[in-house]
Amino acid sequence: MNRQKRDTLLVLVQSFFQDYLQRVRGASNHTVRAYRDTLRLFFTFLVHRRGGSAADLSLDDLHTDAVLAFLDYVESQRGNSATTRNCRLAAVRSFVKHLLRHDLTRANQYGRILALPSKKASHRTVTYLEPEEVRSVIAAVDPQSPHARRDRALLLFLYNTGARVSEVLAVRLRELRLDHPRQVRLYGKGRKERVCPLWPETAAALRQILDPQSPDEPAFRNARGAVLTRDGVAYLLEKYVRRASAMLPSLRTRRVTPHVMRHSCAVALLQAGVDVSVIRDYLGHASIATTSRYITANLKMKRDVLEAFWNRAGLKKESGRRWRPSPKILAFLETL
Repeated sequence: MNRQKRDTLLVLVQSFFQDYLQRVRGASNHTVRAYRDTLRLFFTFLVHRRGGSAADLSLDDLHTDAVLAFLDYVESQRGNSATTRNCRLAAVRSFVKHLLRHDLTRANQYGRILALPSKKASHRTVTYLEPEEVRSVIAAVDPQSPHARRDRALLLFLYNTGARVSEVLAVRLRELRLDHPRQVRLYGKGRKERVCPLWPETAAALRQILDPQSPDEPAFRNARGAVLTRDGVAYLLEKYVRRASAMLPSLRTRRVTPHVMRHSCAVALLQAGVDVSVIRDYLGHASIATTSRYITANLKMKRDVLEAFWNRAGLKKESGRRWRPSPKILAFLETL
């Protein structure tokens, strides 16, 4: 095989990640890792399908039949959902768009891949905690434990801001204002900035763990002084949910991740009567359609609506004297 063709694929893969995703698009580290994993899986699949080694792959191997076979493999062999399949396709599409910008000689080949439709997928109900459940989780932090201050500040910050875990871990002292007006500057997907207000309790908890002389140090660090990892945050949250479940049995069967805390923040804002467009900006959603999922997820609001509907319909009977069967009726029924 022509070595130049193989090298072209390698060069375009490198430029896709280093130039386009990071410098042009400003994608988060989480997005870069997700696209990396998809392309790695895709190229590995192609190698097993056609034989040879990864070094033998070229741009000619990237065609619709190969992509369709890969998507089928993702669902049938790996057991992934339609949603995961669509995420894999989105990553492949993004890479193919990059190829199209640099390789017009295969425009038709790339165009057919870009025309592949996503698969209709069912959306799972959003999982969230009610405010009293979140309070129980935060209260489960043992004040005598070595990292109690950090853990309480972390839980308060997650719930207060509804921030993504990647946004939480990126927070430094320089992004925080802990006196009035208390706020934090967060950097979301695509490095989009937003400012989120902080409760006095959250600001006070953060003040206890931050060093004013180190504005560039991460706010949430592990025992070795390095920034906490995503897995570390998930572990701490799971630990306190497990402790809280001793007093609140409803938590025993719940799988609570950092993203569930984000959902819980959104639903609490919705329950408080905050407009959906404001919640969208609060959470840093690109589209209000994403925020609107919480309306369908909120069971309490559905109950309130149903109660208001019932009262408005005028079907509620006036309470009167309770009916009791007469002895004659009971005697008759006994004879049947």
